[in-house]
Amino acid sequence: MADFNYIDHYKKDALEFDYFEERTGATEHDERRVREYIISKIPKSVNSILDVGCGKGWVAKEFLPKGKTVVSLDISVTNPSIVKKLYSNPKHFAIAADSFHLPLNDNSFDCVIASEIIEHVVDPAGFIKELFRVIKKGESLIITTPYKEKLIYYLCIHCNQKTPANAHIHSFDEKKLESLYYGNDLESFKYEIFGNKILLFLRTYVILQFFPFWLWKLKDKFFNLIINKPVHIICIYKKK
Repeated sequence: MADFNYIDHYKKDALEFDYFEERTGATEHDERRVREYIISKIPKSVNSILDVGCGKGWVAKEFLPKGKTVVSLDISVTNPSIVKKLYSNPKHFAIAADSFHLPLNDNSFDCVIASEIIEHVVDPAGFIKELFRVIKKGESLIITTPYKEKLIYYLCIHCNQKTPANAHIHSFDEKKLESLYYGNDLESFKYEIFGNKILLFLRTYVILQFFPFWLWKLKDKFFNLIINKPVHIICIYKKK
């Protein structure tokens, strides 16, 4: 991993792949539930949100109409610039920056979100440390990632090296995520696991897509008690 140029890789990634392509089926349903889980963890009192690895800008879409200030950030200029045009608002700002070296002041945001990003980064502990730096005292960093993912590798035909599927280079559980940050300014670490691999495999989204979040959440928790195969983990690091 020492030779991995992550900046160059993800700049090319943003150009080669369409993050704004419409999702369908089980994928769309899974992504929707991740978004809903994150939204459920954000207090109404939050006024400013940093969206790290903004993708197609769902954070801006969700929170700008509620009067929140949103900063959509990505390592490539491509996605933030598109998101800025899609969700034009005086309270919406787009930044192209390396999340390991944020051009932002300490204690700047009420909430920082990094959804399905940490599994891609070369230094997860350094990533958490830098994001935590820009959170205001008493506020939170929200992370989601696949739970206990079995990493799959392929042999690249170009470089003849093992290459991880979907550029996922780390797999996490609650213990690994908690161990990433022990700063004196950490007040608490909380987490929940959710989603279920069996339900996804059985394509139950055909029915479950009609469930409101609270009802789906109850169904999901019940099923994970019976067959413990969670898909995601959401964790919240709160700053003193």
